[in-house]
Amino acid sequence: MHRPIRVVGMVVGEASGDTLGADLIRALRQQYPDLRVIAVAGPQMQSLGVETIASFEALNIVGLFEVLWNIRRLLRLRTEVLTTFLHEPIDLFIGIDAPDFNLRLASRLKEAGIPTVHYVSPSVWAWRQGRVHGIARSIDLMLCVLPFEKDFYDQHHVHAEFVGHPLADQLPLEANDHEARQQLAIPEGKEVLAVLPGSRTSEVRMLAGPLKISMRRYLQEHPQDWILIPAISGQRQKQIEQLFAAELQEYPDRLRILSPHYGPGVGRLAMAVSRQVWLASGTAALEAMLLKKPMLVLYRFHWVTYLLARMLIRISWYSLPNLLLGRLQVPELIQSYVNPDAILETSRQLTNQGDCWSQLFREQHERLRCNASQRAAQAIIALWERNPT
Repeated sequence: MHRPIRVVGMVVGEASGDTLGADLIRALRQQYPDLRVIAVAGPQMQSLGVETIASFEALNIVGLFEVLWNIRRLLRLRTEVLTTFLHEPIDLFIGIDAPDFNLRLASRLKEAGIPTVHYVSPSVWAWRQGRVHGIARSIDLMLCVLPFEKDFYDQHHVHAEFVGHPLADQLPLEANDHEARQQLAIPEGKEVLAVLPGSRTSEVRMLAGPLKISMRRYLQEHPQDWILIPAISGQRQKQIEQLFAAELQEYPDRLRILSPHYGPGVGRLAMAVSRQVWLASGTAALEAMLLKKPMLVLYRFHWVTYLLARMLIRISWYSLPNLLLGRLQVPELIQSYVNPDAILETSRQLTNQGDCWSQLFREQHERLRCNASQRAAQAIIALWERNPT
């Protein structure tokens, strides 16, 4: 090892990024025990002693319209983060997810001579492929969690490394829900539906209406089943309690919100004990796949966001399991199709499909199990040691 990395700047935009960031910090500190991290962070990274500029909740926005609505606040935050990183100064910048925020920030930092890394590729292979040229100008290293992403970047002469996904390292190949059932006090034999309406305020708000009706009908059709809704933060728990207040009052013994006191893996706990999962698109779909759970993926956006996305997207399906499998295996309901009739009909089809999905999902699990955090840390250290500044 040559020059030590002393100070790293990091920005994460959501709960899954907070998990990746925490794992990466631990891996980097194996080489650099005194490493300082200054970050826009979540609770997992904060527990490791990072110096927090702001919570990741400040970036937790999905959709083009929703971003425009919050643009002034986001620009102020980006200026604050940029000023902090240049003032320290940091040795290296690592952006995790939140590409619209992080890639623009990376461009300014790279102009200042700071090496830049982006962890978790934006879906540039799926829509607005011309963005790859801006990525090439802004990023010294792209860390890819999906194998087909590196192939795309290689074709466009962008330095990229496939590192696998830390979730695939953390979760066992053979799922066992016994410990999760004990932790949540779920009786053996009790069937559970896990409903994950999203980690962002806007996601939960957009899905709440059709989910409220669907959940009521599900509980009527399955009088012995429970529904669990995990809340990843106190803010999200308060929102869910408000939006689903009537349902919680009507089914107090069968509809439970799992509080964030269960820890960052609260969503994983809910999915582990379930026989099927309804979820907002995102990392939760990958996690459900790694847990070998049948799932229904839901997408609902502001109508402006949806119309623009339809014009720009170049792929036929959207969830990570389907992208990895290269075909439509996991059912996806989009926009107006996110309605109670469609949700309940798809749910009925999922009820007895667990066994046929298990082997498919295991193969993808093995494909992504690469000791990702260590590989990511090694790639970052190699970039740093090659950088002459």
